[in-house]
Amino acid sequence: MAHIELKGITKTFGQHTALRNLDLEIADGEFFVLLGQTGAGKTTTLRLIAGLERPTGGRILVDGQDVADWGAAERDVALVLQQYSLYPRYTVRENLEFPLKSHIRRVEPAEIKERVDRVAKTLRIEHLLDRKTDRLSGGEMQRVSIGRAIVRKPRVFLMDEPLSALDAKLREALRTELKNLQMNLGATFLFVTHDQIEAMSMGDKIGVLNNGHLVQTGTPQEIYRNPRNTFVARAVGSPPMNLIPGKLAGNEAVADEGYRLPLASGHGAVTDGRSLTFGIRPEDLVLESGAPGEARVHDVENHGVEKIVTLRAGGTVLQATMSAGTNLKIDDTVRFSWNPENVLLFDGGSGISLRHAS
Repeated sequence: MAHIELKGITKTFGQHTALRNLDLEIADGEFFVLLGQTGAGKTTTLRLIAGLERPTGGRILVDGQDVADWGAAERDVALVLQQYSLYPRYTVRENLEFPLKSHIRRVEPAEIKERVDRVAKTLRIEHLLDRKTDRLSGGEMQRVSIGRAIVRKPRVFLMDEPLSALDAKLREALRTELKNLQMNLGATFLFVTHDQIEAMSMGDKIGVLNNGHLVQTGTPQEIYRNPRNTFVARAVGSPPMNLIPGKLAGNEAVADEGYRLPLASGHGAVTDGRSLTFGIRPEDLVLESGAPGEARVHDVENHGVEKIVTLRAGGTVLQATMSAGTNLKIDDTVRFSWNPENVLLFDGGSGISLRHAS
């Protein structure tokens, strides 16, 4: 497999800068997820690693070797895209065999059959091998696409939102399959997505990208519990983190809406009166009689095992995760507080977490 490093990568298209001074490291055998919204630079990063684009500045290293002058074939990467790159008139078997019949690889017929049969068994598409790909469902076509990548035994798998065109249930099933597949292969995966649920459930590491800048890299748990700034706090987590503007007053958070909520001790050199944003995850927001905050129920979403309750506290919208048995109706008035141990403090101006501020 492969260890990938991007050092000081900048990529411009005319007057537009897609990536600016990007540093990224993907360990050998790691499932790395690059998370960001449309236009963040995710696909550009993937295409640079694949050799389909050249950087305007910076270096790309694969196993310590500078691959700036290597073409896509020399880098030995496999691409899996949202659009299924299959030959519709070929059978599934013929599609899987195709990458192995290149004059570059010259794989023997017996090994081609062995590889195709093994991949088909792994992806549970053995019963489809003699079917034309234009007669497959979306999920089956994506499995064949993934199989075409696996059968080559590439150094790196590059996946650009491969599940986004599938329905929710199938996406969930293929997320599990892809992660299991990566673990069984011990392969290096770069998976690009705008879906934070995919990122959190699949990645060994996540990189959060925003407007061409890599904002934060870490394990899913690190990024969830200790986001670098308010952008990351809202980008990771479903529902996203609640952000409440206010100020510090002793051991209390004084929201701009006027209510006061308790804080745990130990905020270092943070001075009273400083403009802050208080971050709290929905599962750490508590509804109870006598609590200091007051809000009205704006919406209740029943998710089966839990309910997502949307509250309006003055001009602030908050979300709380409640048990399925919680009985609330729209326009109910409720009192709320939070778990003071899990409150994060962000600078009111820059949005940077005070834990990360230098």
